[in-house]
Amino acid sequence: EDKPVDKPTSLLKLAGQSLLRDEALATAALEELPRELFPPLFTTAFFGRLSETLKAKVRASSFPCLPLGVLMKEQQPHQKTFWAVLDRLLAQELPPRRWKLQVLDLRSILWTVWCGTRASVCSLLDAEAAQPMRKKQKMEPLAPVEVLIDLALGEGTQDQLLTYLIEKVKQRKGLLQLCCRKLEIFAMPIHNIKMILNLVQLDSIKDLEVNCTWKLSTLGKFSPHLGQMSNLQRLLLSHVHMSSSMSLEEEEQNVAQFTSQFLKLHHLQLYLDSVTFFKGHLHQVLTFLKSPLETLSVSNCLLSEPDFTCLSQCPNISQLKDLCLRGVYLTNISPEPFQVLLEDLDLDECGIMDSSSSSFLSWACSQLMTFSFWGNPISMAILENVLDTTI
Repeated sequence: EDKPVDKPTSLLKLAGQSLLRDEALATAALEELPRELFPPLFTTAFFGRLSETLKAKVRASSFPCLPLGVLMKEQQPHQKTFWAVLDRLLAQELPPRRWKLQVLDLRSILWTVWCGTRASVCSLLDAEAAQPMRKKQKMEPLAPVEVLIDLALGEGTQDQLLTYLIEKVKQRKGLLQLCCRKLEIFAMPIHNIKMILNLVQLDSIKDLEVNCTWKLSTLGKFSPHLGQMSNLQRLLLSHVHMSSSMSLEEEEQNVAQFTSQFLKLHHLQLYLDSVTFFKGHLHQVLTFLKSPLETLSVSNCLLSEPDFTCLSQCPNISQLKDLCLRGVYLTNISPEPFQVLLEDLDLDECGIMDSSSSSFLSWACSQLMTFSFWGNPISMAILENVLDTTI
């Protein structure tokens, strides 16, 4: 019986293993090595805790992007090595002018691709810095290094990495820029949130989730920061309520302050959940949007008849493909039919009964790819009508 033949070790891997047996030789030879050797050598040096080689490789790197995030999150036994490399990268002294490093990626992605083929190494790492998420500043003699991290701001003390980065950004003033593509905000005092956001390049944020039990007045304090997120593509706003002591004038002022920020956001898709101030203000939200919506999710909110009229007639929904009204009570509402070809429609738990079902089923056009109608007290006959309409 033939025994399975082990896959031979690649020449690239053998060369790397041989080179790293002598740390002094590896350190001296780094600047002469082909750039495709850098990722596998860096990985081997990291797990072998060859600190001098790591420091030298960081200095000699020809890649504009260095992904370290997965090493921090998934390789707990190597935390000391990770912090040594990070500290070397973000040291207070100025980096050598020959450095090409532009982006230090601390998210938990990219590493396996980075250590793959030459094509994926060169295309992915170069593209990460060559196509930045925000406008680059004018090149100076020494360009700033961007630290890219996903942030989740919640209760309790800040995690070790965020505390460290905040201190470094303060120390290096302009030479280190904290960037974030995804920002999640949970239960954290608004003054702490504002302090952190003042140190973040807000135009780097593309995905924002605000999942807090905020009062409308707190949202008003946060609104100026929202307006600076000029590249924001997705906003999820959850559990914002009005204070019983707030006057109508104060309510209108806070709503206007929030919705007016949409004028500065050019590619926004909206997801609103349990937002009590939404009723009667849908026209402000839709009017201030700079580009037509493709996705609109409004769940567990109250809507008025004028809101539905606006929803069906506003020019900014002319390209709407995905509409979710889950948990929005639709009894006694007579909505006008949409003049758009929806692809995905969610009307779960909307209180739709047989007597009012025909108005809403007019939305369920034949172009739908998904239609969810769960939790409505309707008869089997109406369900059969739904199938006849949508199939």
